Order: sequence, then C-alpha cells, then structure tokens
Amino acid sequence: MNEALESYKKQINKKKAAVLGFGISNRPLSKTLAKWGADVTVFDKKNEEDFPSLTEYKNNGIKFSLGQGYLDNLHGYDIIFRSPGMRFDIPEIQRELANGAKLSSEIEVFMEVCPGTIYGVTGSDGKTTTTTLIYEMLKEEGYNCYLGGNIGTPLVDKVEDIKSCDRVVLELSSFQLLTMKNSPHIAVITNLSPNHLDIHKSMEEYIDAKKNIYKYQINSGRTILNYDNPITRSFIPEINGKLALFSILQECETGAYLYQNRIFYRENKVEKGIMPIGQIKLPGMHNVENMLAAISAVIPEVSIKSIVSVAKNFSGVEHRNEFVRSINGVSFYNDSIGSSPTRTTATIKAFNNKVILIAGGYDKNLCYDNLGEIIYNHVKAMVLLGDTAEKIEQSYKKYLGRSHNSTIPVIKAKDMEDAVKKAYNLAESGDCVVLSPASASFDLYSNFMERGNHFKEIVSGL
Repeated sequence: MNEALESYKKQINKKKAAVLGFGISNRPLSKTLAKWGADVTVFDKKNEEDFPSLTEYKNNGIKFSLGQGYLDNLHGYDIIFRSPGMRFDIPEIQRELANGAKLSSEIEVFMEVCPGTIYGVTGSDGKTTTTTLIYEMLKEEGYNCYLGGNIGTPLVDKVEDIKSCDRVVLELSSFQLLTMKNSPHIAVITNLSPNHLDIHKSMEEYIDAKKNIYKYQINSGRTILNYDNPITRSFIPEINGKLALFSILQECETGAYLYQNRIFYRENKVEKGIMPIGQIKLPGMHNVENMLAAISAVIPEVSIKSIVSVAKNFSGVEHRNEFVRSINGVSFYNDSIGSSPTRTTATIKAFNNKVILIAGGYDKNLCYDNLGEIIYNHVKAMVLLGDTAEKIEQSYKKYLGRSHNSTIPVIKAKDMEDAVKKAYNLAESGDCVVLSPASASFDLYSNFMERGNHFKEIVSGL
C-alpha cells in the first residue's frame, strides 16, 4: 500500500482547493483532486469559450472562475495549487497564505506521494535531452519507467499505478522548483546561466529555485553537478547526500568525464571505460556533456551495455537541432528550443561549417554580448526577426568593432515565413540553415513547440 498517497488523500478530502491556471498540468490535477474528495475550483484568466469543453470537469463537481477578474473570488481556500508560470507572490495568493492557506502545485503533489524512485533534472540548457537520455537508459536496462514534468506529461493522475520498483524521470523547470519543499532521490543540474529573467526577479532567485532540486535531499539522496560550470560547481559544499560530478575538461573523483575523446566513469577509485565519443549519435560537444550527466545519474542502476546502446541509437528530441529536410543541397535544422544565447551557441558550434542562422524572438532580458564572437566565427549569414533582433545584431557589430573587418549579411524579416525564404535565398548547396532563435517565442507564438512546428511546415512547403 502507498502510505504517502493514502495519507494525502485523507488530508485533501473535503478541503477547499483552488487550482490557479487550467493548462497542461492543472487539468489532470483538478480531476485527481476531485476524485480524492477535494472541493475544487479552477481559476483562469481565459473565458469558457477558450477551452474545448468543461462539461467533463463540471460533471466531476469542479467549479470555475474564469475571465476578467478571475481571482476576485479567491477567498477562504485551504490549499492553493499554482501553475508553474504563475508567481507565488502576487497579492491574491499572499492574502490567502496570510489567512492560513497552503501553497502547492501538481508536481509537488506528485513528488510527495509517488512511491517510485524519482530522477529530477534541471538546468539552463540540455535538461530535456538529459532527462530523455536517463529515461531511455533506465528503460533499456529493463525498468518500468515514467517520463514527465516540464517535458509536458503530467503524472499526478497516474500515481496510483506507479509501484515502488518503478523509475520516474522528471524534467523540472525553475518555475516548478521555485516553491518546492521536496527533492527527488537523484538530482541532476546540467548547467546554469542567465535565463527567464523576465519572470524571475533576479539571477539570485533563479539560482535559488534551481537549488531546491537538491536542497531537501536526505543522506541517501544523490546529486549530479556539472564541474565545468562555475555556478553549479559552487553548489558542491551544500550537497547533503552523495555527490557525483561530470566534466569534459578534467577527471572526476566520482562521476563521468572525458579523457582523450573517451568517456570514463570513476567511483571509489575504480575507473570504468564507457565508450569513445565517436559512437554517440547526437552531434556536438554539448550533447557529450548531456551524455556525461545522464551516465553519472544512472550508474550503478544501469549497465555499460545499456548506456552504450542508447548512446549509439538515440537521435535526439524534437525541436533540438532537429534535421527537417534537404532541398537542392541546403539542409534545414529546427532548434526552436534555443531560447537563450548559451543554447544557440552550443547548437551552432555543433556544425562543422558556418551556418545560415535564423534568430530573434521575445526578449527575456538576457545579455547577448558574448553571442557576437560566436556569430563571427560560426555564422556565414544571419536572418533576424522579433523583439531581440536589434540586440543580436548589436552584439555582432560590437564584436566587429574590435578591429575585425570581415562582415556577413544581416537581414531583417517580418515573420517566420519571410525569414525562411530569405535564408533559403542566401543559401548555396552544402549550406545548413538553422533556426536557433536565442530568444523565447512569446512575441509570435505561444511556445517554442508551436514556433518549431511552424518552421517545419514552412520548410516542408518550399
């Protein structure tokens, strides 16, 4: 019997529960809470006609407060479940907390009651690929696995099916971690760099949110950190449980590392050769880092044989430097997930030759100064669109101003269709056109997936 789950059901039964936001994670949450006996009201700024149908939810006794002034009725609730994108410190929530309400979320409920071993992955870049690699390695080894979290698959409505022998792999965003008071059994931080500063009040708040992935671990827990990243390396003294590192620059006392283009893993002074990096199907050194992080997470639960099998066969995740098609010798790649300068840097450095870059989008208040040198060394032409187009162009011009004479074409586009056509016109046979915006999608699209799918549709129609 899942004692944690049964205890939670008793706690939530007949409690007044406010579910703030009716997106991907909160829809199954609201149903599950109602099933467990809670008195559920959903609050969302959208109107009823903006949703496909609410009949099924209403039939389960769920009430709704929608549209303009949707939070006006947020009074007298026992527990508030916020969506990941909603700040916890807005006045309406703070008022309820002051009156005794508790704050939670779908992912927090799941982690509290899940009986299986939980792997949690966070970071500024590479977390989806690393999460998926861990999941695939565990599956290859024969474990019954669940994949969820920020990847887009809520698991709270599946928790009653999960057994203690199962493995659960969660991608955790800073927004999900912000108020979390429970850490996964195995915590992985791929790297950290400035990101989401349009939502987080400061870089310090962003880092503190990420720390929650290991902050509440007990001694039996395990944390995997990127030794090459100065921010994550600074976390080493804070780790409560076991610690493993990964590095492409130096050997690790415990963890996976790169030496002479081969991956090794060391623990208790015993070194194991894993594989040469030439066998990894995913391109780019950033994916070698993702592989090292995954290996450090799954050993000793996964054999070297299973690790190598996944490394040789795993071709990547959609919207992450994804090959779309080749037209007249011009290859198109979709890296719509590239929503920060660091991620775009890693992507374009993965190509052997200079690329034609499509970039720009919503401004998350990030610094683009370091992108100029990358553009100079790895880009042969650039098509820019969106709010950050000027920032990206200025970063390149600023680098050029340091006595560099060679220039590349920099062209502005009004939208994605215009950008793809202009990039294709600039291309010659053998060129690669890469969408890696170094920016969020919210100026033109609801998310990076919609942006990437639109890019692929346009390319398919050329």
